[in-house]
Amino acid sequence: MGRTTLRWLLALGLLGSLSAQAASPVWAVRGAHNTVYIAGSIHMLPADDATLPPGFMRAYGDSSRLVMELDLGKFDPLEGMAWMMEHGTLPAGTTLRSLLGPERYARLTATAASLGMPIAGLDSLAPWVVGIEITDLAYERAGFDPEQGVEEQLLRQAQADHKPTGGLETLPEELGSLSALSREDQVRMLDQTLDELKDLKSEMAEVTGAWRQGNATQLGRLLSSEYDAFPSLYKPLVTDRNRRWLPEVEQLLDEKSNVLVVVGALHLVGDGGLLELLRKKGYSVTQIS
Repeated sequence: MGRTTLRWLLALGLLGSLSAQAASPVWAVRGAHNTVYIAGSIHMLPADDATLPPGFMRAYGDSSRLVMELDLGKFDPLEGMAWMMEHGTLPAGTTLRSLLGPERYARLTATAASLGMPIAGLDSLAPWVVGIEITDLAYERAGFDPEQGVEEQLLRQAQADHKPTGGLETLPEELGSLSALSREDQVRMLDQTLDELKDLKSEMAEVTGAWRQGNATQLGRLLSSEYDAFPSLYKPLVTDRNRRWLPEVEQLLDEKSNVLVVVGALHLVGDGGLLELLRKKGYSVTQIS
């Protein structure tokens, strides 16, 4: 099946490019009286290579507001933890060990130990949560820094500039699609994550390199070829959210001031991508340098 899951988990915050001559990971969508810039994000960037491409800061400087998938400027970590405790834990009487079976559980235990993660802390969690926890830690061990992700950098700048922030969805809307996956698909997602960890560093170096260069051909090869491999994950995480966001973006296009919207690659490329949806609605969409 290929390295679908890890690419998707990073690419939900990573830009994809739609044109072979991509100049920047930012597009300008023209409204009647304003411009909405739509950019893609990598949620974690390498600590030693975290400078954003120039198009980001040009779009940020020309915008009066920063809009992200979640409004991180108003995000309450305690509320987030409470939601995860309610929706990301297994039912009473069920453990991860009993759900996965001996072979899968032994493999997970070995992987967690290699990352310095106590398996006891995972045993009450749903498989989709374990997949994210393992992936986040693996990215950090590979040198990716969540504090240097695109949103975090832009959010710090917006807070310093007293520029307002907004969000396209809430945490329950964002993570609810994962918690709603069937138990079989959650286990399948975890299996893929464990399969792919050994190649994470080289894979992500290739993906982030293509992102910086705006190389559509390479990004298409890395991402688009796998779209149909896991439709039960792709549809709720990507296309359903794109359709839900479209009227939100159209409302922004009715405003008088410019706005920067930051979303991920799998929301911008392929069938049902957000930019394609906007073009079909008749909006002018152009890539900026």
